[in-house]
Amino acid sequence: MEAGGAERLSINVANGLADEIDGSFICVTRAEGPLKSSIDKSVGYLFLKKRSTLDLKAIFKLKKYIKNNRISIIHAHSSSFFLGFLVKLIYPRICLIWHDHYGNSEFLEERPNLILKVCSYFFSHIFCVNRTLKDWSIQYLNCKSVSYLQNFTFLKNNEELTDLKGVKGKRIVCLANLRPQKDHLNLLNAFNMLLNDHLDWSLHCIGKDFNDDYSRKLKEYIREKGLLKHVFFYGSRQDISYILSQCEVGVLSSKSEGLPIALLEYGFSKLAVVATNVGDCELVVNSTELGALVPPENPESLSLALKRCVESPQKRLLTANKLHMKVISKFSKPAVIHKVIDMYSVVLTT
Repeated sequence: MEAGGAERLSINVANGLADEIDGSFICVTRAEGPLKSSIDKSVGYLFLKKRSTLDLKAIFKLKKYIKNNRISIIHAHSSSFFLGFLVKLIYPRICLIWHDHYGNSEFLEERPNLILKVCSYFFSHIFCVNRTLKDWSIQYLNCKSVSYLQNFTFLKNNEELTDLKGVKGKRIVCLANLRPQKDHLNLLNAFNMLLNDHLDWSLHCIGKDFNDDYSRKLKEYIREKGLLKHVFFYGSRQDISYILSQCEVGVLSSKSEGLPIALLEYGFSKLAVVATNVGDCELVVNSTELGALVPPENPESLSLALKRCVESPQKRLLTANKLHMKVISKFSKPAVIHKVIDMYSVVLTT
């Protein structure tokens, strides 16, 4: 369970449902991780230790858990739809709902979909995290019931574990695993330009480091540009609320997104926001009064937006507060959880 957006949302959903329905459960398939501590004690927990795609022991273990706990619906997130499909084959009475978090929604023509098309015959419903994914599911998949379900966030005031480096009051944070779609190089280019006029600001990158070629390129860039005292990587962290409380600006520099949880977490934590205009970011930051959206893969535009944010502390606070109010009203737990429960009721009665 990596500390990514889909994983955080799956826990948010399970936690949110726990107080609203008879039983809420979460199943981790292959690996546990730092997010485990975020699961409420009222949520049932199963770790399958799945070792392969067709791990029969894991499949039957999940089926047994479902029967013993009288579970009626599998709410499968992202690629776990296939495990849900296999369980439904041997236990047809279960309802299977798929939650599509596909991050490369700007590049859907490259998406592998043959197995997904077959499995979609068995879906009772599809939730999509943005409108592009919804349209794609309607066009390409074999499930008649599809809806857009906005992401939401709920940050707990957890332990204070991570003390950020840099000057207090002059920190920019990026919550994103080190993946190519997040385009950290775009951000590093933009931040390097910003330092020409604001040498006392620092950039803090929170997210899993896969220690691959992408990661190595980023670190090589930092060394070459002499940014070691200005840019800091922390890996996956549990204390997101505490980390964000130490920052002033939240940034996302992605090439592609759905509706990023990180963007909502910035708003929830009253940070000013600068992000690329991809996916459904515009549903959150839909005016300059709420933050700044810039074109993707354009470090000059990103740097200029960051500069304006850095140089205008009053405006920064004003936009941060307005975005906070919007996130609380439109992307909070009650609004989304009740939509999920309503769909569960429909699925169980059809």
